[in-house]
Amino acid sequence: MVYPSLRDWLFSVKTFAAAMLALYLGLAFQLPRPYWAMATVYIVSNPFVGATRSKALYRALGTALGASAAIFLVPPFVESPYLFSVVVALWTGTLLYLAISDRTARSYVFLLAGYTMPLIALPAVFNPASVFDLGITRTEEILLGIVCASVVGGVVFPNRLAPAIIERTDGWFRDAVFYASETLSGRIAGAAISASRQRLAATANGLELLLSQLAYDNTRPDILTNAHALRGRMELLLPIMSSLADPLVALLGGQRERPAGLEPLLAEVVKWFNTPLRPASEGTPPDLEADRLRARIAALEPTPAALAGWDGALLSNALWRLKQLVDLWQDCRALRSIITGADGVWEPRFRHWRVGGTERYFDRGIMLFSTGSAVGAIVLACALWISSGWNDGAGAVTLAAIACCFFAALDEPAPQVFKFFTSTAASVALAGLYLFVVLPNVHDFPMLVILFAGPFILVGTLIPRPQFNLATMLVAVNTATFISIQDAYDADFFVFLNSNLAGLAGLLYAYLWTRATRPFGAELAAARLLRASWADVVLSASKNPIEDQRNLAARMLDRLMQLIPRLAATDDSFHPSIESFRDLRIAFNAIDLRRLRPKLSGDATAAIDGVLDGIRAHFESCLARRGRQPVPDNLMSIIDTALARVTALGLGLPDGANAAAAAASTGPTNRPALPARQLRDALHALVGLRLSLFPATIAAAAPPAAPQQESAS
Repeated sequence: MVYPSLRDWLFSVKTFAAAMLALYLGLAFQLPRPYWAMATVYIVSNPFVGATRSKALYRALGTALGASAAIFLVPPFVESPYLFSVVVALWTGTLLYLAISDRTARSYVFLLAGYTMPLIALPAVFNPASVFDLGITRTEEILLGIVCASVVGGVVFPNRLAPAIIERTDGWFRDAVFYASETLSGRIAGAAISASRQRLAATANGLELLLSQLAYDNTRPDILTNAHALRGRMELLLPIMSSLADPLVALLGGQRERPAGLEPLLAEVVKWFNTPLRPASEGTPPDLEADRLRARIAALEPTPAALAGWDGALLSNALWRLKQLVDLWQDCRALRSIITGADGVWEPRFRHWRVGGTERYFDRGIMLFSTGSAVGAIVLACALWISSGWNDGAGAVTLAAIACCFFAALDEPAPQVFKFFTSTAASVALAGLYLFVVLPNVHDFPMLVILFAGPFILVGTLIPRPQFNLATMLVAVNTATFISIQDAYDADFFVFLNSNLAGLAGLLYAYLWTRATRPFGAELAAARLLRASWADVVLSASKNPIEDQRNLAARMLDRLMQLIPRLAATDDSFHPSIESFRDLRIAFNAIDLRRLRPKLSGDATAAIDGVLDGIRAHFESCLARRGRQPVPDNLMSIIDTALARVTALGLGLPDGANAAAAAASTGPTNRPALPARQLRDALHALVGLRLSLFPATIAAAAPPAAPQQESAS
């Protein structure tokens, strides 16, 4: 068991002090529900100042929006209860959809607005004239809690978010070093490698929310920009490592002769990856080791004539991707040093058309289904409440709505809803103990603080821990709410029992509803993500125009980062996680061929078209049959033909001649040679496609044979 750290105790004491301050001021200002101010402190408090400030701001905006909606919607619809139920459900569903469409801290505005409206509107149906006062006072109570949490968190030993982000990036660097060391040694499978891959993706995903909160942590704009740039390159590391893995396995595996100088070069790259990061400071020399590695990579580049053979094309592909890896890792190291030292100017080394896209992938179908499930739950709960005539049924509907909103973005929300139910049940027991055993003996506020301090501070030490955050935060919030501290003691056991049983009934209903309507789990989400990636591969290989290739690349990469954590760790080299990286490479290489195609001519253009058509047809078949299909064998020969024809065009050789033989001859050519850069780019794309589509053959020698004269006619 890991005991709470000093930082955990400090956070808990600060949060408790802010909660007591909010409760005291609420009582002093004679707010009708001062305990809401106390509960709000526990809702918005976070160990980091930036996260607390952003959450506080967005909770204030969301509360105001939800309260305004309640004030405007209750009077015209309250006389039609079933219609009013539909209005409440649609409001909540619409705002919930907006919330899960935004993966930054800003989503809290929509989430709060979504469930604050029923929180205020439903209890007001029996007295519609009170909805304005209820909305205003609820907003005041919540704002009071927000102000107290923000002031105490920002003034008393403030804990900045930037060091936590650096700590997470350091963990990512450790995983990246391990992953690179294994990959550059020719190992692409294994449970440890797969687990490292999942952690790399999960860390990059988690930083998106943290970076959206960093702006509220008094962070300099240039540091914030560099932090976003670092995260973008962290996302790119996995696909680049994956694209390097297959050619390395092909070069280092099997019985073929290994290229001279390649293994020592890879060992040097691994050694550089393991070199500790240097802090940025004035006059710090550039990363000379990266420059030396690039020079060694250039020295190993095969000659244009050697590219006519499979081994030469394979080596060129591996070296090109190794140079990309060196450039990217140098960027990551430089950005990490600048962010740590808050000094220095970053000049990117990794430059590619794939960098700079901003589009993110959202599974709109799943999102609509999730919000539709929440809407249905609210409508049915309201119908049951109306038909039963249960006066406290509004509490059941409200907590059911909150539970459905809280966990709508999860693949399988039912277990978390059940945790919500058990935490609330514990809160009811604790609140009952306080309300009917402890509080009758309390006669002043200092004594109340003393009696609250023990359990609230103890529970608060667990809130910073991710595995306990939800349960402990709910216990603190619900206990404060259920005790319902007022300026005078007035407790009725049957009222307490009836109202809190309503809340538990609502949560139990939400659990059963989500269990029945959303039993699919991560498997369905992963399958849908996989099919969506195939659809983008089809688009990449088709003749349809692509509006923005950088955004297409960003969307596919973001979807892959969502897919990887949903796949279990494995030691299988053909596991869906590895296959998904190959799908991404196929799409990227297809786009590269589309970009190069206008610069080609003759048989090479037709051969490239054949490759793209074959890729498109294969992935259309996967989509039609809703599962990965075997790649047609003839696609390998189509790619090999394209390799030979591009090589012949690049070397200025006669059509239909054997590329390797013609390269060694001194006979006349019938066309100007393709520029060396374009030749290599085309070969790299074709070799990447062959390795990705036929990974089982990567260790076999497969020199591309040029077509015979008659086949080219």
